[in-house]
Amino acid sequence: MTDSPFHIDPERARAEMDAFRRKLEAGMETLRHVGPVELGTTPREAVYREDKLTLWHFKGADKPTAKVPLLICYALVNTPWMVDLQEDRSMVRNLLAQGEDVYLIDWGYPDGADRWLTLEDYIDGYLDRCVDEVARRHGVDAVNLLGICQGGVFSLCYSALHPQKVRNLVTMVTPVDFHTPDNMLSHWARNVDIDLFVDTVGNVPADLMNFAYLTLKPLRLNQQKYVGLVDILDNPKELENFLRMEKWIFDSPDQAGETFRQFARDFFQKNLLMQGRVQIGSHTVDLRKVTQPVLNVYAEQDHLVPPAASTPMRDVIGSKDYTALAFPGGHIGIYVSGRAQKLVPPAIHEWLDKR
Repeated sequence: MTDSPFHIDPERARAEMDAFRRKLEAGMETLRHVGPVELGTTPREAVYREDKLTLWHFKGADKPTAKVPLLICYALVNTPWMVDLQEDRSMVRNLLAQGEDVYLIDWGYPDGADRWLTLEDYIDGYLDRCVDEVARRHGVDAVNLLGICQGGVFSLCYSALHPQKVRNLVTMVTPVDFHTPDNMLSHWARNVDIDLFVDTVGNVPADLMNFAYLTLKPLRLNQQKYVGLVDILDNPKELENFLRMEKWIFDSPDQAGETFRQFARDFFQKNLLMQGRVQIGSHTVDLRKVTQPVLNVYAEQDHLVPPAASTPMRDVIGSKDYTALAFPGGHIGIYVSGRAQKLVPPAIHEWLDKR
């Protein structure tokens, strides 16, 4: 019986239980001394506000060397602070160190007053006015635009509608083809009665959105990470990093109902971006009008935006200057992992500097 794979060594089990107990005891003591965790560590100044939106301008240690400012457009579904999570995991801080002059759109937290905001309001309204403000501050006609995830989709649409205002376009983990077989989020969205859903709930609650994302990988995102938490409970720095990530995940905005309806219906369900039939107000988005230089950065292990959803960008845009950069990581790791900090911001800066 001792050769059975189910045999339990009492002494080994006792030792493991003792180690687990000591970890928990140490963790309770560590938690007592961990202060409030903060997101967005890089010094910044609010240079424009409108409704819930804030446009931030970041301050680096040295004066920027880039001649064209860089505006980051993040997704609506989370706060944008994943790009400035902490001092040693900050894409913003590393872009500043490269010499870029960095701005960021913080969409804020929609409430009932924003229930009827549309994609036109976000793309042809808020985003357009932020671009104009950055351009005005620097005395330029066009800015460099960095769009991330859904913000990358917004940036693609904006670049097609206002090509004269975008000097260079960088997209990160940005879907273009929403109907690839490995797109789990798309399969979920395509089986929802979006009209009934939005008409019932109005603005989409952040907790509901987080639940949907977590159930895409339930064991990894709901169980394994908390089991792994035990291993770092006695390490104050690692525990603080864990709590900071948890704060970002669960401190999410609600989604303006009408914008959610349009995005889910036209992009996830109908895949209109690939067909050149997305309507933003009275204008049709034709990606062939994206003629600016484009750098498309995607993550090879991305479960939310798989590479197959992003790489078709080359075939549908009109630019003759297209570069793809594959990062060996996942949807979140591309912003915060040590490898990403060493590779991605320098690659973006080098690409922009050549143009």
